[in-house]
This record gives sequence, C-alpha cells and structure tokens, in this order.
Amino acid sequence: MSSNNASPLRVGIVGAGDNTRRRHIPGLKAIPGVQITGVVNSSAESSARVASEFQIPKVYPDWKALVNDPAIDAVVIGTWPNLHCEVTCAALKAGKHVLCEARMARNLAEARQMKATADAHPDRVAMLVPSPMGLVVDREVRQLLHDGYIGDLREVMVFGADDQFYDYSQFLHWRQDRDISGVNVLTLGILQETLLRWVPQATRVFAQSQTFEPVRPNPVGPGNRQVTVPDSVQILTQLPNRARGLYHFSGVDVHGMGKQIHLYGTAGTIKVVFGEKETLYAGRVGQEGLREITIPAERLGEWRVEAEFIGAIQGSEAVQRTTFADGLKYMEFSEAVDRSATTSTPVDLPLE
Repeated sequence: MSSNNASPLRVGIVGAGDNTRRRHIPGLKAIPGVQITGVVNSSAESSARVASEFQIPKVYPDWKALVNDPAIDAVVIGTWPNLHCEVTCAALKAGKHVLCEARMARNLAEARQMKATADAHPDRVAMLVPSPMGLVVDREVRQLLHDGYIGDLREVMVFGADDQFYDYSQFLHWRQDRDISGVNVLTLGILQETLLRWVPQATRVFAQSQTFEPVRPNPVGPGNRQVTVPDSVQILTQLPNRARGLYHFSGVDVHGMGKQIHLYGTAGTIKVVFGEKETLYAGRVGQEGLREITIPAERLGEWRVEAEFIGAIQGSEAVQRTTFADGLKYMEFSEAVDRSATTSTPVDLPLE
C-alpha cells in the first residue's frame, strides 16, 4: 500500500460536518506530504464556505465527481450514515483509499457490502473513524485485564444516558431519522465499539426500546415529522463464559448517568467514566472502594486517526482503529438489538 513519497498524497473530502472540520481537515493538513485538494458538501454554498475556510482549491458539484477524479488518491467521507455505503463502495472501486466516518452504515447489510468491497480491493486502505471513547485509557485497561486484575469477567454495565433529546420543541435531529441513521441508536454503537476493545462480543441480546414523544418539528418545512429512532433502549446480554451484560441508553434522562462502562469480575472492578476527561477507576476484593488510576503519560492514548490513515496508505503502519471487520462487529450488535426490540424476543449472535 505504499505510495510515491516524492509526490503529495491528494485527499478529497466528501461531507464536511463538525467532526471533519474540527478533526480530520486540521489533522490531515498537519501531515507533511498531504494535500487536501477538493471538497464537496451538502450544497454548493456550504462547499464553497468550507473551501474558503480551509483553503481547499477545488469544489466539486457532487460526490461522484470527486470520487471519480483521477487527481484524488484518498477520500474522507464525513457524511451522514445514509451515504456511507454508497460513497465508500464507489470510492474503493474507483481506486481510492477510504476513511469513513462512524457509524459505519445504516444497517448490517450495508456494512457487509462495504466490507466485501474493501476485501475485493486489498491494495486500498479502508478505515473507519473510531469511537473516541476509551482511546485515552485503552492501554491501561487492556493491561489490567491482561494481568487478571478483575479475575474472571462476570458482569458488564454500559450507560449512555443524557438529556440531548429531552426538549421536544426542538427540530427533529438527523439521528432521530431512521432513513438517515438506520439502526444506530443514541450512543449504542460508539460505546459497543469501545467495549469490544476489552471484552468479547455478546452471544445473545434481549432488548426493549421506547420513543416517548413520537413527533418533532420538521427541520425543512412546516408541521411535524415522525421520530423513527427510539430515545430509550435497555439491553440484557449473554457473553461467552457465562458473563452477563446490562445496557441503558437514553436521550431523555435529565441529570442522567452520562457515558460509562463497568467491568465486574471475580477479583475486582474496572469503571471508566467518559466526559470532558476520561477517568479510570479500579478496585480489588478487600479494598475499601474504587480508586482513580493515574496513568503515566507514556501510557496515555491519543487521537491520531488522520496520521494512522496516512501511515497505512504509505505502508508505515497498519490500521488499528478502526478496521471494517471491527465495524461489522458493532453493526451486527446494533442490528441484533434492533431486531430484538422490534420482535420482543432474544436474538442470538452471530447473525445469519
């Protein structure tokens, strides 16, 4: 996957949302030998604004024109999930390397199509933007688990509960529109991706969901629109070796628990709290309680998504966070949760 280091690596941006503007574009611009040569956003006007803000020389009329331009070597896809599959597959078939924003796709079928297309083009880098949660503490949590700090895993608890959608007078958000977001509910996928860095995939899920306010004001016209993504989800899981999981997600919990992952074992407990600062707590049997773990600077993880993507293209490193195979795992879990909540029955993993 190496490239000619004498020539600049030319990157095109399809969809310049918040994460793309805050992270991807500045991150790519900071890498020597990388040029962001073109952009296309949701409209001609917004494309021009992004190009002007970041000094990007070319604006494309649509994403297909960018993807098919032989002057582009790699494509960063920052659109909503409803375009991830189509743009990713087209870009790979056009010979481009791809960095696709999370969540991977709207559903498992689209994710599988993306993975199959990537597998058919093994000389192209196919990478997903990873869950940022857990990147800072990941190495320390892995070491604690490797050292047997908690003993045998017994229970997992995952919380993603806040009030982001509590105000029903606000316009319908794209994350509440199944046509755009698919089976991606609240922070389910992003926290499951983080959890899977530390524990195995569940073998069975049993889920329920609820939408407390079924309509919201229409963001693009008069009247209201239907809310088609739940704002409350609870999940019970079975993991290998008899361990159990409990998940609670909500967008309507005033003073909710926020985002946390707890790992309970025969010998101790690990708790990670995500917020402005990631905090790791741990405690073993016989100790009075959990204590905050101070992680040495050299063991702290960091966001280096853009550098990893370019490094993989240049052949200096492999994709670690996140491969399409990793994305399939959290998409399969999200799909299983959706099926279980819809049918009110347990669903076994892996899915057929």
